[in-house]
Amino acid sequence: MDPRHYTANEALKDGTAVTIRAIRREDKGRLLEAFKGLDRESVYRRFFSPKKELSDSELDQLTDVDFSQVVALVVATQGADGEILIGGGRYAAEGEDRAEIAFVTDGNYRGRGIASLILKHLARIAREADIQQFDAEVLAENTPMLAVFRRSGLPVNLRRDGSTLHVTLSLGSRKEQRHGT
Repeated sequence: MDPRHYTANEALKDGTAVTIRAIRREDKGRLLEAFKGLDRESVYRRFFSPKKELSDSELDQLTDVDFSQVVALVVATQGADGEILIGGGRYAAEGEDRAEIAFVTDGNYRGRGIASLILKHLARIAREADIQQFDAEVLAENTPMLAVFRRSGLPVNLRRDGSTLHVTLSLGSRKEQRHGT
């Protein structure tokens, strides 16, 4: 599997057709539009602080990934004027067998299963890269994201640190996945 060319067609809980695909450099404009459309709560949950815009260097960092140490997926649907980004997620390797994950979902599409789909696809790619564990920092008040982790079917460990929770998801090894253990 080459994550640089990853694509999958899915449907959200409400039946909305979406494509989950690797982010591309040419997504900068779409990503900027998606960010401008995020509500304050979505931005705060993702960046842990208020943020009004993305800088050019942040846009470069978000769209120009190596798909070796960092894998980034977007969730897109078709709008009247073409493709619209409604969510995204990524992992960044932290050593040989673990990676940090993060997600963002357009507030208009929250609660429709976007984060769960992204997690499923990121886990698939990560297992192929022999990543065995995902880590995430989540605001303790972000109960929808915590519910995504709990419903994922993956073993979850939570550790509180003030107003954030450190979440660890066990993916298991590729060998364990092949043998169903």
